[in-house]
Amino acid sequence: MKKHPTLRQTTTLWDYPAQNYPGAPQGDIGYTGATPSYIIWNLLQRYTKKKDLVVDPMCGSGTTIDVARELGRRALGYDLAPTRKDIFRADARRLPLETGKADFVFIDPPYSDHIQYAGGADCIGRLSAADDAYYEAMAKVISEIHRVLRPARYMALYVSDSYEKGKPFMPIGFRLYALLAEFFATVDIIAVRRHNAKLFRNNWHSAAVEHNYFLRGFHYLFIMYKEERRGELPRPRFDEQEVRAELEARRPLRDGQKQIQKGRGDGG
Repeated sequence: MKKHPTLRQTTTLWDYPAQNYPGAPQGDIGYTGATPSYIIWNLLQRYTKKKDLVVDPMCGSGTTIDVARELGRRALGYDLAPTRKDIFRADARRLPLETGKADFVFIDPPYSDHIQYAGGADCIGRLSAADDAYYEAMAKVISEIHRVLRPARYMALYVSDSYEKGKPFMPIGFRLYALLAEFFATVDIIAVRRHNAKLFRNNWHSAAVEHNYFLRGFHYLFIMYKEERRGELPRPRFDEQEVRAELEARRPLRDGQKQIQKGRGDGG
C-alpha cells in the first residue's frame, strides 16, 4: 500500500503546510488562484472510491485531475481557457457530459473579478460579485453540477468572501451556499485557512488596522450531497483499504499521545 502523503483532516478547521503535497506536482503552483492539492486530496479520500469519475468544471491548471489520477480515480477537467491538453474547453454552465455520469464534482470558482482570467467575454471571472449577474451565472453552474452528478454522490465548492476598500462587503460564501442548498443536502461547512502571500506583508496588516477592516483569513469549503430521495441521510462513500492504511499510519501518533497523557498523569 502506497504511503499517504498526508493524513486527512478531522475537524472543520483545515490547514495545509504547502500548496502541493510531496510527490509528483499537482497542477501548477504558479497558476494564479490555484487550489491547494491537500484540499482536493482530503475530499477524494473521504467521498470517493477508486475508479470513480471526478469532474472539475473550472479546472484551472489541472490540480484536481492530477490528485484524482494519483489516487486511482478517473478525472475530467473543463475550462474556458484550457492550460493543457487533458483539459477540455467548455463553459461550466454547459458541460459536454451526460446526465448522472460524475461520482464527485469539485469546483473552485472565481471570487468576483479580482483576477484577470483568459476565458474571454463569457468568463464568470469578469463579473463582479457585487452584482447579481455573478450569482445568476453561478446558479447555472450549480444547476449543471447537479445534472451531471450521480444521485447519492458528493460535490464540494471552495470559495472566499471579498472586500474591497471603499465598496460594500461581499458575502460570496453565504450567497453561493444559498444557491447550493436549493439543489443539494448539506454535509458540512469547512473553514480552510488562507496562505495568500499578501497575508505575510506587514503593510497589509497595518492598512487593515488603520482603515479598520479585515483581511480574508479563510476560505469556505461547502460539502454537499445529491439525494436520491428528499430527506435521505448521505450514504458513506470511501475506499475501505485506504481507511485501513491511514488508521495504521495514525497508530504511532495515537501511541505517542497515550505516552504523553500517561506521563502527565504520573507527574500529578
